[in-house]
Amino acid sequence: MCRNIKTLFNFEPPATELEIRDASLQFVRKLSGFSVPSQANREAFDRAVEEVAESARTLIRSMVTSAEPRNRAVEAAKAKERSQIRFAR
Repeated sequence: MCRNIKTLFNFEPPATELEIRDASLQFVRKLSGFSVPSQANREAFDRAVEEVAESARTLIRSMVTSAEPRNRAVEAAKAKERSQIRFAR
């Protein structure tokens, strides 16, 4: 489940709202153990996703680094190459 949570800090272009929300959703899914919550738990689940997303936004905005921003396309290509090596048969 958590393989979909990607590093969001220090990229050019910066992380989008959708990327932050997706990472937050994956985190809450992992913590709760549910991919889709029941109707009874939907409100708590959605609230948790929004709270985690807000915390992530705050964290990303407040962090500083002297490192050059990473390029999303280059990092995606590296990940694809690692995946091909890992799953080669």
